[in-house]
Amino acid sequence: MIETERLILRPWEDADAESLYEYAKDPAVGPVAGWPVHTSVENSLDIIRTVLSGEETYAVCLKEDNRAIGCVSLMIGKQSNIGLPDSEGEIGYWIGVPFWGRGLIPEAVRAVIRHAFLDRKLEVLWCGYFDGNEQSGRVQEKCGFVYHRTDKDIHWKVMDDIRTEHITRLTREEWEDQ
Repeated sequence: MIETERLILRPWEDADAESLYEYAKDPAVGPVAGWPVHTSVENSLDIIRTVLSGEETYAVCLKEDNRAIGCVSLMIGKQSNIGLPDSEGEIGYWIGVPFWGRGLIPEAVRAVIRHAFLDRKLEVLWCGYFDGNEQSGRVQEKCGFVYHRTDKDIHWKVMDDIRTEHITRLTREEWEDQ
């Protein structure tokens, strides 16, 4: 568990399925992040058990009620979507629409960055965002990530479509100098 000023980042639980469905059924959330909208509470429960139960995957919860409103994950080495060595990681995240624009995801991402560099001793962190999801790019910029490259015409298996992904990077040295 990781705590910030306003948030608790904790492992996902089966009891979060209803809350997850409430936010993940919104077509403004999943597709731009690279995953399909959730179709039912049962679908969300299955996603909790098969995808969100992984190591370093956290439910983003407001301290006031501990209710899951988003997700942040740290995928180390081969767990990442971009094939990294074990000394590097990729951060992914999303948050429900009612919580957009409140600085909650940058707060969660900064906490995971700190955890990645200080506790997991990683050297480099990566993030990506797809065309059409510039909000995610702004989160990365706010958290210190720097543009690295654009990958065009990649086949995204989860959605079975072709996408353009912008990749950003943050080294341990850059983070320490902030």
